[in-house]
Amino acid sequence: MTTKSQRALYLTDSGGFGPQGDLELSSDVLRTAAITKGFGRLIRIYRPEPTLAFSRRETHLPGFESAVTLAAGFGFAPVVRPTGGRAVSYDQSCLVMDVIDAVASRHLGQQEAFAEAAGAISRALSACGVDAQVGEIPGEYCPGAFSVNARRTVKIAGISQRVISGARLVSAMIPVSPSPLVVEALSAVYRTMKFEWDPDTFGSISNEAPAATFADLSGAIRQEFSPDGVVDMSFTHFTASTRVPHTIP
Repeated sequence: MTTKSQRALYLTDSGGFGPQGDLELSSDVLRTAAITKGFGRLIRIYRPEPTLAFSRRETHLPGFESAVTLAAGFGFAPVVRPTGGRAVSYDQSCLVMDVIDAVASRHLGQQEAFAEAAGAISRALSACGVDAQVGEIPGEYCPGAFSVNARRTVKIAGISQRVISGARLVSAMIPVSPSPLVVEALSAVYRTMKFEWDPDTFGSISNEAPAATFADLSGAIRQEFSPDGVVDMSFTHFTASTRVPHTIP
């Protein structure tokens, strides 16, 4: 976590590497944070390409291979994400946020990290005009106590994390505008893998606050995760200055 006097680094032009490449970049920065003295906090926000992200655990479950085929058929690239949770679909109608922190222990503060992220996202959504609350909605996709909902009726943000020795990644996916194809693809995958889900619980910001924009949400997230401000750095400059061993083509 950042201290009161510490600014975060905001990584710009960090999307557009493809569904797999975008996830690899997050893992690369996570490893860099673990070995870089004084790393602090990095915030990354981008609009993803059509992706259906599975957790590593799901790759061993019945129906996974069929789900991969279905996802591709809907035009969503099937990938395995570095964080936990359950399968989630997203595209450029959505915002993906990664917050990467250097941490002293991989066993310390996982629930606190979830709570901090959920509270910050809830406040960011409220600033955009959404009646946001923290808590699970019955029937939501990728259910969890730290989901963020609107009106206690629809899920707006799902949060997951990965911790390695020395660093933590907290990631969130937030639909900004409705995308019927996102819902259709995820519905097909959940049916195949026999996961319970009520598609009516899939919400978006524009359904709750029509005037809110991607830029509004991005700015609100930056403020909540770094109230003392951020230092913008391009992906190219960051890679060169920290020598990230990235695998992005």
